[in-house]
Amino acid sequence: MEKKGEQRHGRLVVLVPCPFQGHISPMFELGTILYCRGFSITIAHTKFNFPNPANYPNFSFLPIADHLPEHDVASLDIVSLISYLNGNCEAPLLESLSQIMEKPHTKITCIIYDTLMHYSEAVANRLKLTSIILRTSSVATLIAYSKFTQLQQEGYFPLKEHLLQEMVPVLYPLRFKDLPTIDFASLESLMELTNIIIAKRSSAIIWNSMDCLEESELAQHQQQYQVPFFSIGPLYKFATASSSSIIAEDTCCITWLDRKTPNSVIYVSLGSLASMTEKELAEMAWGLANSKQPFLWVIRPNSVCGSEWIELLPKDFKEAVGERGCIVKWAPQKEVLAHPAVEGFWSHCSWNSTLESISEGVPMICRPCFGDQKVNARYVCHVWKVGLELENELEREEVTRAVRRLMVSAEGMEMRQKTIELKEKVESSMKNGGSSYNSLVK
Repeated sequence: MEKKGEQRHGRLVVLVPCPFQGHISPMFELGTILYCRGFSITIAHTKFNFPNPANYPNFSFLPIADHLPEHDVASLDIVSLISYLNGNCEAPLLESLSQIMEKPHTKITCIIYDTLMHYSEAVANRLKLTSIILRTSSVATLIAYSKFTQLQQEGYFPLKEHLLQEMVPVLYPLRFKDLPTIDFASLESLMELTNIIIAKRSSAIIWNSMDCLEESELAQHQQQYQVPFFSIGPLYKFATASSSSIIAEDTCCITWLDRKTPNSVIYVSLGSLASMTEKELAEMAWGLANSKQPFLWVIRPNSVCGSEWIELLPKDFKEAVGERGCIVKWAPQKEVLAHPAVEGFWSHCSWNSTLESISEGVPMICRPCFGDQKVNARYVCHVWKVGLELENELEREEVTRAVRRLMVSAEGMEMRQKTIELKEKVESSMKNGGSSYNSLVK
């Protein structure tokens, strides 16, 4: 067995992911793709959310000291945390890569870094290395961010309540409420994040997207950059990797799905970061129960702030649903969505979840929480028309109606058919001669 990270002389790629689940997964999938094409892969990862290297025997891991105050991490919002990492990690990464480059017969081919980890670009410049950005969100989201400065200059920020339902003049089909803002971020923090995301650096950009979904957006965004674009999504379909989840997956739910009839189950998961109130949990629970549809529901510990797991569910809920419901702390999502029993997906609409749902031909109920999720939900419902959105305050009657619309109505059947057609286009893009395949082999 070859020694990790060193035997493939002159073909070492360093990957720098952003340490959140939605960013780690596509970066590790890209690493698997490159490994299968003869490159050695070193993952330079912050100690925050550091993955278990034993789960990735083909990768080498380089821990990057991030100097985060452990007792304060939980209190930091995402923007502040990203700012800390970019301020603290440049010097440790520079030192570690300098040591690697001093080893005989070791040459770093390039650094591929997540958009948000822009300190990697400064390190690449210092070491005279080629750098490439991996964009882990949709192209439409990046276009939205690119208009933020203009919108600020025109007086639209901070967003005004009376404008939220109005269309953004320069960003059709988005309404102001669909912009990828973060509710708890100040305007200064939001603009700082925007400047990081839209910065025109690096030698090339890799997109976890494909022409059949975002051809016009890719063409529009390419006009702003003078570097090559490679749209090679969906990355997970090209990668044959073990799970890159940093949360333990409960595979028992697959056995539960095996006992269900085809196209009968709605899968419910709001991602690795979103939280809810106890009231929202109860309304979701009774809405699902009253829909009379089988469901697989992911409820993370602390989904309701301070909860151990499901102790806050309504008292009679489990008895009311019986075997019709399965609740787990975390699920192997790609396997779940590919299962023949799954007919619909109630999602927060992260880009990974959106791609996975479309790629498996599963229509969606969209309940976006923040950031790019709102852009993705708008495209799912109003551009690709493969889902419906739950926009108002969660109430059990509305939840029940939405689930039944998706699962048993003629409208839901039409969405299912459109999603299957998109799935076929995705599959075509991955075949020899398809757009994603061509980008990958360039």
